[in-house]
Amino acid sequence: MTNPAVTHLECTICATHYEPAPGRYTCDGCGEAGTLDVKYDYAVVSAELTQESLAEDSDTTMFRYRALLPIAPGATPPPLTVGGTPLYVAPTLAGPLGVRSLWIKDEGREPTASMKDRASAIAVMKAQEEGAEVITTASTGNAAAALAGISASVGQRSVIFVPGSAPEAKVAQLLAFGATVVLVDGNYNDAFELSTDAVAKWGWYNRNTGVNPYVAEGKKTVALEIVEQLGFVSPDAIFVSVGDGSIIGGVHKGLKDAMALGWIDTMPRLYGIQAAGSDYMVRAYESGVDVATMPAISADTKADSISADLPRDRVKALAAVTETSGAYLRVEDDHILESIPKIAAASGVFSEPAAAAAFAGLEVAVEQELVGPEDRVAVISTGSGLKDISGVFAGVRASGAEPIRVPPSLGALEEAMER
Repeated sequence: MTNPAVTHLECTICATHYEPAPGRYTCDGCGEAGTLDVKYDYAVVSAELTQESLAEDSDTTMFRYRALLPIAPGATPPPLTVGGTPLYVAPTLAGPLGVRSLWIKDEGREPTASMKDRASAIAVMKAQEEGAEVITTASTGNAAAALAGISASVGQRSVIFVPGSAPEAKVAQLLAFGATVVLVDGNYNDAFELSTDAVAKWGWYNRNTGVNPYVAEGKKTVALEIVEQLGFVSPDAIFVSVGDGSIIGGVHKGLKDAMALGWIDTMPRLYGIQAAGSDYMVRAYESGVDVATMPAISADTKADSISADLPRDRVKALAAVTETSGAYLRVEDDHILESIPKIAAASGVFSEPAAAAAFAGLEVAVEQELVGPEDRVAVISTGSGLKDISGVFAGVRASGAEPIRVPPSLGALEEAMER
């Protein structure tokens, strides 16, 4: 059973329709590239969910939009507070960039400190709806932590596949949440393939990005929140870091939902930002190659959360940019790391490298005159800097910031402060 407003699942390549059913993840004809999109009857949704009903709703979590989510009526969400993250105005950052307004959506405030909690909350609910004993995913860290944390909150067993190079802090989160952690001697793609093999062998519920059609439905709620927090007036542009492509695809889906319901009347331009060493989507955008058949690249970036040889949600990710007149842009790792203290010192938002990439991309867009002085811009900071302290330190050192060391003497402190 699911939301009665859900009409069907639709292949993003061939538009074949499928009924929602256990084990239905991708299109039979288009294979793994044929990711499915959840379709809704907006007349049914609008009978329950309106701007007025939202104004009266005391639920501040992502489940205030449950009429737009593929979950059964009356289903109980996980007890953790997922969604409802702040959207901060950042005039100190907007001024030097020369944009009219700038907001930062701080997804580091989620329960496991990343936006991936939104996706995992829906995936765990769907797994329990199907009676799955085990839910699994492959991840460079954030999706893994989100799945482990949300699963722990409801007593769901999770098995997580992680590249052996994942930051220690992220692995520690998984173990603390009680997940079974499989460190794979290889990259994210290797971990992904092994998790897929495990799903086929043991019938586990597959939460993997770009395979499970419901994870984007959780991620889209960040766009719905931005729209609502801005008084149902869309920004001109939204900047999103891109790895597997599911977040920007989800943001696009949320904006399309908002348009269909009449909450906004213009579609923001979406800008997907990738590290130069993991720029699959940028290459596809620039070349016009069919992403359904474009081969994998060899990704190498310090922004591990957006490192992907082959973005699994690449079809939706490309559509998010091309259908909104946005663009894909690449940024160097040094620029990403240097953006961490810049964002933090000017806004108080502490971003991990992958999250800081979105702001670095905004700077590139300004340089290329893709964004101008009349634009109102939102940047999604997808995860907390506490996720990758070594990466943060690298950015801080590059900025020239360092602590003042003194003996326990007021005179010594005074002398040091004068210097």
